[in-house]
Amino acid sequence: MDNDYFLDLNEIIETVRSADVLTFRFVIVSQRLLVDGRYTEIDPPLVKLVPPAASVEERFRSLKRLRPRFRLPEKITSIWWPRYVSSLVDSGIWGALVERLADKGFPEAVRRCEQVLQELKDLERSEVRSAIRGEGYRPLWQRRD
Repeated sequence: MDNDYFLDLNEIIETVRSADVLTFRFVIVSQRLLVDGRYTEIDPPLVKLVPPAASVEERFRSLKRLRPRFRLPEKITSIWWPRYVSSLVDSGIWGALVERLADKGFPEAVRRCEQVLQELKDLERSEVRSAIRGEGYRPLWQRRD
């Protein structure tokens, strides 16, 4: 599935380093990776898998529920990732995310990154297995016996 879609990795890394709030959308995994880099003394940055939102407004409402002490951001940057989850690591994007949180002094958020990465890999592996087995998928063609 890692395909030939052009991705400006440097631009994505810069966005990961600078955007207040961003989401990653994946091809195989329906969950979204939500990263809210804002923090206070009592609220660390947020790294969490969330369900897809039906609209931008819904995403803002869900963010407000998750982060009630923060004002709504001006925007939520969304990045479509058309490759395998592991390629986030291989491309340096995941490292930029972890580095951003580590530089802010939030070791728990860094640990949460590793948990979320493993969750993403597990979800992706499970979905690929289901597709291979035909569980929850319809074949493009039927076998003739």
